[in-house]
Amino acid sequence: MSALRKVLVVDDDAVVGTSFNRVLTEKKGYVVTTAQNAHEALKQIREQEFDVVFTDIKMPGMDGVELAERVKASHPWTPVVIITGYGTTANETRAKAAGVSDFMRKPLSPEMIEESALHAMFEPLPASAATLPAAPLHEVDIDLTQGQSNFKNIALFVAAPFIGLVYALLLPLVGLAMLGWIGAKAMLAQPATRKALKLLGNVAKVMATPFIGLAYAVMLPFVGTAMLVWVGIKALLAPVRAA
Repeated sequence: MSALRKVLVVDDDAVVGTSFNRVLTEKKGYVVTTAQNAHEALKQIREQEFDVVFTDIKMPGMDGVELAERVKASHPWTPVVIITGYGTTANETRAKAAGVSDFMRKPLSPEMIEESALHAMFEPLPASAATLPAAPLHEVDIDLTQGQSNFKNIALFVAAPFIGLVYALLLPLVGLAMLGWIGAKAMLAQPATRKALKLLGNVAKVMATPFIGLAYAVMLPFVGTAMLVWVGIKALLAPVRAA
């Protein structure tokens, strides 16, 4: 028995993938893999080879034409078929420029799916594609991620000595604070310590009483004067309001 032909279907509508599974069965020599978006499809293509890729155009994030361009750039020998319910001349022009094998419009019939798969897989490979070296897809897809990772590593390398210095300075202080906290809890657990603290609180209140009284004595004339002024102003403004 010949090896099964691998088909990748990329569409955010699960019904489309189900339709391909029903038409391109193992009995007919196919195995269908589905992806919900272009990034998931690129991950699948990095992990295994496919005999043909079917992709919708209108998807969240990267659209199907850009996906086709990336697939053809990295795997020029892999046929790509565009399927969409929003076919436009501009999209068809872009798709043809990317080198797709076919451009199909929804709704798709079982005959259209099978005929397109056969046509794409048995279409003669262009001479330029046969000799073109593959560009690693992971390099195309995650250049930005690698750049961010490199920047992060450099920043961590530069910051490491300063982070170590902060740890070295703070560690003794944290240790002393913990020891002080443990000692204070141990002291407060003793009845004698609690009595001593209560006594100190009472002594502080007694010592503060003259100062509190003095503050009242000093502030009282000012408060009384302010109240008299306020009452006088209200009395003066009363005739004006009545008028």
